[in-house]
Amino acid sequence: MKLVTWNINSIRARTDRLVAWLAKEQPDVVCLQETKVEDAAFPSDALTRSGYTHAIFGQRSYNGVAIVSRLPITDVTKGFDDGVEDPDARVIAATIAGIRVVNTYVPNGQDLTSDKYPWKLAWYGRLRAFLDRTATPATPLVLCGDMNVAPDDRDVWSPEAWKDQVHCSRPERDALANVLAFGLEDLFRAKNGDVKQYSWWDYRGVSFFKDQGLRIDHIFATAPVAKTCTAVSIDRTARKGQDASDHAPVIATLAD
Repeated sequence: MKLVTWNINSIRARTDRLVAWLAKEQPDVVCLQETKVEDAAFPSDALTRSGYTHAIFGQRSYNGVAIVSRLPITDVTKGFDDGVEDPDARVIAATIAGIRVVNTYVPNGQDLTSDKYPWKLAWYGRLRAFLDRTATPATPLVLCGDMNVAPDDRDVWSPEAWKDQVHCSRPERDALANVLAFGLEDLFRAKNGDVKQYSWWDYRGVSFFKDQGLRIDHIFATAPVAKTCTAVSIDRTARKGQDASDHAPVIATLAD
């Protein structure tokens, strides 16, 4: 199975780019974030013509997550269902080929003084509680998405420039570490060691051309899935072009 996570940053603006990428790369499962569209306006026909079914959890203009698959999708759930009032479409989960796939778009947090920052930290706590409530470390499970956290300094082009900034602050990293302590492995690090590669580059300036990025898009997995992973890569070429998302797809290959 070739499984992908990609913050598409508006699927309606990038439907043609997505369809072309699917035809070129032939992934089995693609977890999309920031689709920014209500379910009724999701480009279902274009994906169906490409041979993909989908599960969607959309929202007008903001957020939105989707799972696109060439394989059957079952047992779809949306949100945390934890009793917390939350209008954002940020979590969708489904079972595909015996693997529970949890696709997330974690809140950005804006900056350390914003009221959105503690909400982000609390959201990570809700994510950990969701995993504890719905799975175990023995469950074949993938947690992926735009996590909006660079786990450590290897994931940052300049640790000095990003020190104590959103995405790289210690509380955020601790919150992500608490989720991983559920029993998840970072598949990119497992297969690529200490290499410095990034999945997001700011639109402003020449960040992409200077490779001044962050690795904030991740594929994590429990042991039953992690042991089947043979490779993980970041498709930097998909970030090229004026109409590109500011994120690149992260691709994991799982053996049958």
